[in-house]
Amino acid sequence: MREMDVLTVDVVSDVMCPWCYIGKRRLDRAQVLAPDVEPVIRWRPFQLDATIPAGGMDRQEYLDKKFGRDKATEIYAQIKETGEAEGIPFAFDRITRSPNTINAHRLIRWAETGHQQDAVVERLFELYFTEGEDIGELSVLLDAAREAKMDAELVEEVLATDRDVDAVKKEIELAHELGVQGVPTFIIDRTHILVGAQRAELLADALVQISQEPSFGDEEGPG
Repeated sequence: MREMDVLTVDVVSDVMCPWCYIGKRRLDRAQVLAPDVEPVIRWRPFQLDATIPAGGMDRQEYLDKKFGRDKATEIYAQIKETGEAEGIPFAFDRITRSPNTINAHRLIRWAETGHQQDAVVERLFELYFTEGEDIGELSVLLDAAREAKMDAELVEEVLATDRDVDAVKKEIELAHELGVQGVPTFIIDRTHILVGAQRAELLADALVQISQEPSFGDEEGPG
């Protein structure tokens, strides 16, 4: 790998997506398995359901409409089992609200500037999936920002405005234009795409192989 080259991994994700949490945990482990590769991880927005009202909606009502109660129970039991294997103690029974995640994505976007994205994303996943907090609530987002050592006063100020709402929506539109239909989607070096919560070993192999390609760093792609 040329010293001046930076291997980027853009993770298209939604923080209300349990498979995205699993995907993050596997990406974390992939970096341990590939210690000679030091990728820059960038979290990109996606919404599993943009029709959820700004204030969110009752979680059980949402699941009943989306899957039906019996199907939802089956699906989330399987996800819980997979999460346990990755060290994630999913507590779906604690979740009472399905949030609209636009504001969460705004927070994640701002966290990139201070290199706090990973901490913010991790904390939002924890708050929602293990503590049952409503990550659509501004107070919860502010707590996450504060814990990640962001400027909470500034975050509170800009969350009260529409700043970057359109920018986040445009990024989501771009993801759709690129063919992203499900998350997580990993875009490595702007050109190599892996869809789904891939195994850590597969992600590690991809990081190593792509970093060793002769053309690595030469491709132009979306910034």
